[in-house]
Amino acid sequence: MAVSHWTRQQSLVAFSLYCRLPFGRFHSENPEIIQYANLIGRTPSALAMKLSNLASLDPAITSTGRSGLTGASAADKALWQEMQQDWAAFVIAMAQAEKEFGAEQGIAQSNIAEKSTSKLAEVTVRIGQQFFRSAVLSAYNQRCCISGLANPKLLVASHIVPWSQDEVNRLNPHNGLALSALHDKAFDLGLITVDDDYRVVVSSQATDATDAFFMSAIASFHGKRIALPEKFYPAAQFLAFHREHIFQQA
Repeated sequence: MAVSHWTRQQSLVAFSLYCRLPFGRFHSENPEIIQYANLIGRTPSALAMKLSNLASLDPAITSTGRSGLTGASAADKALWQEMQQDWAAFVIAMAQAEKEFGAEQGIAQSNIAEKSTSKLAEVTVRIGQQFFRSAVLSAYNQRCCISGLANPKLLVASHIVPWSQDEVNRLNPHNGLALSALHDKAFDLGLITVDDDYRVVVSSQATDATDAFFMSAIASFHGKRIALPEKFYPAAQFLAFHREHIFQQA
């Protein structure tokens, strides 16, 4: 019996899972994969294979020697490029696909069928924020990339280039770091940054040797390399922007 081709909507759901699940959970026994496979009319094995095929398109995966599978289709590659070129539109497309299949979680929880322009804008922002948080935190395995903190209530998907300063890349996970609430605030204020070698740099302007807590909680990480994500490496141009425009230089 011939296997039917993946529809665009089925593939969009797979892309949503790819963005939201850690690489190590791309297997057919994952309850979320089983749930979504049932929703889209595919087997858990087929959906898990799809996710592993998508991994072969991700430089953050392949650069570490992990290749995923090699069966990514031309349609997968086209969708990958579509995602990279317009994250905002792609996030909404993924949410709409999830909603069509009756997903009760993921990024489709908000009502994307609102009629009024103002309500639709609010929902779009909410969906985008939810996607960005789940994509960034899953890429870093739900841990602060500086401190290693793993309490989800204290973790923030921090924008490298602030939300207000780059509309195009607001939802781009490459513009995100998983940080504790404390390190997120320090990063936003320019008290810390990350250099080209992914090492933490603490501003000498902010350092106060008489403040024992600051020295242990923030200054002690100066020069240490952040934990790199499984997917969506922080883009060099975004980190350079942060160093130039936000970081408090000496």
